[in-house]
Amino acid sequence: MRSIALIDYGSGNLRSAEKALLKANQALGEPCAIHTTADPDIVANADGVVLPGVGAFAACMAGVRSKPGLPEALNRAVRERGAAFLGICVGMQLLATSGKEFGETLGLDWIGGEVRRLSVAEHAFKIPHMGWNALENVIDHPVFAGINDGDHMYFTHSFALFPQDERDIAAVTDHGGRFPIAVARGNIAGVQFHPEKSQAAGLKLLANFLEWRP
Repeated sequence: MRSIALIDYGSGNLRSAEKALLKANQALGEPCAIHTTADPDIVANADGVVLPGVGAFAACMAGVRSKPGLPEALNRAVRERGAAFLGICVGMQLLATSGKEFGETLGLDWIGGEVRRLSVAEHAFKIPHMGWNALENVIDHPVFAGINDGDHMYFTHSFALFPQDERDIAAVTDHGGRFPIAVARGNIAGVQFHPEKSQAAGLKLLANFLEWRP
């Protein structure tokens, strides 16, 4: 049975992500064993890793680094062993080289780029960006199978990851201007929206991830 490590470092969306993963898992022909954990041994040997996150980039990065052995275990699983990885909201942002919220904080640097505050072109568009938005330019990728341009996902954020290499962008949306809201490179994927709050489309994406074997 495939093992999935949902990383528990104190993120506020941990339980909602856990609930949605368990629901998506129930519908699979071959369910996974999902472990909500910060145990470095479990993480290092997992077949898949999900990193949730809400709030400030620096606080989430500090939370990950505060767990003994966790950063090293993440690197071993994802970078060395090639385990499937999904970052959710700030969990996606932590993939960046750095975050520009409250100063500069170094990220995991798995996707070159920076996290910076959204800038909208019209006063009608508010920051934070909250609510449902349509996906655009969704790439052909196993995690996004059955997720199409025009499908709506739920967002709540003020910052976004802007990759250095546009080939890492898996989808965009428009909120007073277009910006990246999903990334993918090799065995690594991330989404700015909250699949755990995005009803059927979000559960589809989570089920895709659970079945992904990069």
